[in-house]
Order: sequence, then C-alpha cells, then structure tokens
Amino acid sequence: MDSAFRCVTVWFERSGLKDASRPDLVTPGREQRSGRPLAFRFSLPVLLSALLLLGCSATPGSPWLGGLGDPVRGAALRAPATLGDTSRWAGRPVEAAEAAAELEFLANEMATNPRYAPEVNPAVGQQLEFARREMREFLGVAPSAAPDLVIAGLRRAASALRAGSRAGAEAALSGPAFAYGPSATLGRLASMPRLPRVAEAAGGVAAEMDRLERRR
Repeated sequence: MDSAFRCVTVWFERSGLKDASRPDLVTPGREQRSGRPLAFRFSLPVLLSALLLLGCSATPGSPWLGGLGDPVRGAALRAPATLGDTSRWAGRPVEAAEAAAELEFLANEMATNPRYAPEVNPAVGQQLEFARREMREFLGVAPSAAPDLVIAGLRRAASALRAGSRAGAEAALSGPAFAYGPSATLGRLASMPRLPRVAEAAGGVAAEMDRLERRR
C-alpha cells in the first residue's frame, strides 16, 4: 500500500519463554496448556502499532481506528489506497461511491476545517479541488452542488447497495446534485476508471498529513 504507513503484522512476545526468538501471534482467548492466561509484555510502540492495524483497512468508508480517531486524518492517510487507483473499484459500486464521498469529504475539510485549513499546504488544497472536479465530471455531479449533499447522497447510495436495494440507491442519487440521473450515476460508479487528478491528490494529501503530524 502506497500510504503514509504500511500495514504490518504486529507480534507480541510471551513473557517467560526460554526461546525468545519465537514470537507468538496473539489470538483472542488463547491460553497456555496449563489453562492459565498468557502474560504479555506490552510497550508503547507495540500498542500504537496495534491501533494502527485497526485503521489499516483500505476499504473506503471504514471507521478510522474503530471510529475513535480523527476521520480527516484517517481519510488522508488511507487516500493512496482508496483513491490512488480508482479503477480498482470497477464492478464495485459500493466502494466506488464511498471513495467518491471520501474525496468530497477530504477536499471540503482541508479547505474549511479550522484545525487543518490554516496549516495545509495551498498546493495540496488545489490538488484536492482539481481531483474533486475530475470526480464530479465523471459522475455527473453538478459543479455547484454543496459538498454535504454530495457526500450524504453517495453514502446513502452505498448503504442501499450494500443492503441489496438498487431502488434505495437510485433514490439517494435522485437529487439535483446528480445531474446525470440515478441510473446513469450508478452505471458510472460501477465502471470507475483511474482518475489521474484524483490519484495525484491522494498521494499529496497523505504526504501532507504526514508532514503536519511530524510538526506537532
């Protein structure tokens, strides 16, 4: 994955082992043969790595760190996986809709969020705006549509499709923000190509988030 961090398997060591060179992968409920619970030796880096694993999902729309973390940071860091090559969602309209919603979310938050807007590199904000325009042109979203309406419509469509309701998805995309109409928009979501401006912005926003994190 081409993101600000790489998802790696986290290994925990069982304390008291004679052979410390053999790490054991922790599994829920695993116990020693004696029936006593395993004793684990934790350290701060290991705990942080475990938390990162919770946010490593490359699926658009997944809660960042189980919903406990900053959604802007989470969307930015996983942008290379979700938006770096949007053709990976061809034939997967649920993920395509959620990826498009995340792009809208990122472009809007980096421009308006009081925590990020004053600090983000203007070039990154411009990349995101060009990416949003490219995505909107492909999906037939009106240029003047409010981001909140677009995000809500795409997320509702994704939820309806996941539940097996095409009618619900069409209803979610039937507003004036979706100029091509619901059926054509769903067709576009099901055949999403690689979008070069989106790919460029995905790498840029992940790198920018990493830069901002290192400054703090």
